[in-house]
Amino acid sequence: MTIDKKLYGYTPEGERVDTFTLSNSKGSTAEIINYGGIVVSLKVPDRDGKFEDVVLGVDNLEGYLKNDKFFGAIIGRFGNRIEDARFELNGVEYKLAKNDGENTLHGGIKGFDKVVWQAEIVEKEGLQCLELTYLSKDGEEGYPGNLDVKVTYTLTEDNALKIDYFAVSDKDTVINLTNHSYFNLAGHNSGTVLNHKLMINSDKITAANKESIPTGEIRDVKGTPMDFTSMKAIGQDINADYDQLRYGGGYDHNWILNVSGKAPEKAAEVYDEKSGRVMEVYTTKPGVQLYTANFLNGRPVGKGGAAYGKRSALCLETQFFPNSIKHKHFSSPILRAGEEYKHTTIYKFSVR
Repeated sequence: MTIDKKLYGYTPEGERVDTFTLSNSKGSTAEIINYGGIVVSLKVPDRDGKFEDVVLGVDNLEGYLKNDKFFGAIIGRFGNRIEDARFELNGVEYKLAKNDGENTLHGGIKGFDKVVWQAEIVEKEGLQCLELTYLSKDGEEGYPGNLDVKVTYTLTEDNALKIDYFAVSDKDTVINLTNHSYFNLAGHNSGTVLNHKLMINSDKITAANKESIPTGEIRDVKGTPMDFTSMKAIGQDINADYDQLRYGGGYDHNWILNVSGKAPEKAAEVYDEKSGRVMEVYTTKPGVQLYTANFLNGRPVGKGGAAYGKRSALCLETQFFPNSIKHKHFSSPILRAGEEYKHTTIYKFSVR
C-alpha cells in the first residue's frame, strides 16, 4: 500500500489541510483529509472490475467547512446523543452544548469532525498507514480531561479500510469515537439504498424516544421491522407503522451487537445486488448505529453536483450506546485517567 499527499486547501484561520490518497495493488483507493479525518472518497470494484466511489461527500474544503451532515468524519469526543446535554461523573455535573434540540449530538458545536488533525504517514506491519492525532483540551465542548487522540487509517490488500482508535486522558472522562461515512455500494450518486440488503449481528436494540434518545429499554428485534438477523432489503420494512420507525423517520437506531469486544468481530454485512459489491463491518465496539439518511434533502450539493436525497445512503457507526452515560446497564463509555481507549473498526469490500 502507498500513500500520496497533496494540498487540499486552507481553513479561514489559515490552517493547511492535506488530502492523503491510500492505494493498494488491486486499484482500490481511499482519500482522507486531515480536516475532521474525513473519508472524502473510497473507490472499490464491482463484480465486473469497474471502480466507483461508494461514499457520499462534497467537492472541496469549503463544502466540508459548511457541512452539517458529518459526511465521512471522525466523530468525538462523544459520538451520537447525550440526553439534556449534561452528564454526571464522579459526582460532578458537566454541561455540554445543546446542538440537537435539548440534547448534545456528535461531540457538540465543534466536535472532532471540525478540527484540523496532525497527520503523519507511518508504517505498521509492513503497510503504510495514515496516522492522525489531536489533543482535545480539558473543558473543550464541556468535557473533562486533556484527551490525546490518535486515529489510524489503513487500506489493506484485501480491500478493507481499517480504522484504529486510541486515546488517553489525564482525568476521568467519557469518550465514544466513530466514523460517519455514508455508503452507497452502487456508487455515491446512485439514488436510493432501499434495495441494498443488510444483515446486523444483533437481536436487540436500545429503544429510543421521539428525540432518538435511548430510554434504557432493551428490546428484542424478533417479529419487528428492526430484525436484520438475516439478510433483507433495507426498504422491506422501513415504512412500517412501528413506534421506532415513526420516531426516527426510518432507521436511526443502535443495535446491541453479539460480539465479545476482544477482537474485531462481524457486526454487519451489506450487499448491493446490482453492482455485486459487498461490505462487511467488523468491530470491537458493543453497538452499531444504522442510519438510513432520513434527513438528506439534496443539500448540500454533493460530489460532482450530486443531489443526495432521502435514503440515498446508509451509515453503520460502530459505537458505545447513545446516552450510555445515563444508563448503568449499558456498556460504560467512561475512560479513567491514564487508561487507554483502544478500538478497531473495519469496512471490508468484496464482490458476489
